[in-house]
Amino acid sequence: MPRISVIMGVYNSNNEKIVKPAINSILDQTYVDLEFIICDDGSTDGTYELVKSLTKHDDRVILIRNKKNMGLAKSLNNCFELARGEYIARMDADDISLLDRLEKQVVFLDDNSDYDLVGCNAILFDEKSDWGYREMPQYPEKNNFLFGPPFIHPSILIRKSVMKALEGYRVEKETLRCEDYDLFMRLYAMGLKGHNIQERLLKVRVDHDAYKRRKYKYRIDEAKVRFRGFKMLHLMPIGLFYTIKPLVVGLIPQGILEIARQKI
Repeated sequence: MPRISVIMGVYNSNNEKIVKPAINSILDQTYVDLEFIICDDGSTDGTYELVKSLTKHDDRVILIRNKKNMGLAKSLNNCFELARGEYIARMDADDISLLDRLEKQVVFLDDNSDYDLVGCNAILFDEKSDWGYREMPQYPEKNNFLFGPPFIHPSILIRKSVMKALEGYRVEKETLRCEDYDLFMRLYAMGLKGHNIQERLLKVRVDHDAYKRRKYKYRIDEAKVRFRGFKMLHLMPIGLFYTIKPLVVGLIPQGILEIARQKI
C-alpha cells in the first residue's frame, strides 16, 4: 500500500505546457511511495486524453473521469474513495510542487502525532516568472479563519483518518468555490489542528486571469460558508463583520483591488 495518495481534479486544461509540469512535479518527488489519483471533471477539450498520454508511463497514476462536470469538491471525493494511502495530499493541475515537498510533509506528520494536517508557504508565479510569495501562519488558530483559509489548499497533506471523519469535502452550491475553507473550518470545529511548514514547497500559478472580477454570486456563497463556519468555531458575534467581507470587497472597483494586491 502506498503511504500517500495524491488527489487532483482537472477540467478543460488542455495545455501541455501547464499540465505536464504539474503532473511531473508529483511523479518526480523524492518521496516515491505514493499513488496519484487524477479525476477529469467531464472535460470537453481533450484534457482527459492529454493527461492519459502524460501519465501512461507511470503505473502509480490512477486516472478516472466524471461523465459530466460536477465541480472540484465532488471530483476530489471521487479520488478519495479510491485512495489507499495513510495520508492524502492535494495538488492542482496548474501548480508545481517542489521535489521534496511530500518528503518534508510526511516527516512532519510522522514526528508530530498531535497535528492532523500540514501545509506550507508558496511561491507565486505566472506565465512569465516568479513574482511573489504567500506566507501562511505557522500555527493557525481559530481566529485566523476570520481573514480567510489559513492553509493553501493544494499544499496540504492530511491524515486519511481525518478525511474519513470529515466525510470528505462538502458538495453544495455554496462550497463550489470554497470547499477548502469549509473543510478546514470543520476540521478545527472537531478540535483538530494543522501546521504550516515555513518553507516555500509549492509554486502557485496566479496569472492575470486570477485578478478578473469574481462573480458576485460566488461572494454570496462564500459569505454563507463563512457564517456557518464561524458559528461552528464560536467566532460570533465578531464573525458577522468578517462574514460580509467578501460582499464588501466585491463592490470595490477592480483597479483599486489590483493595486492593493500588488502592494501586499
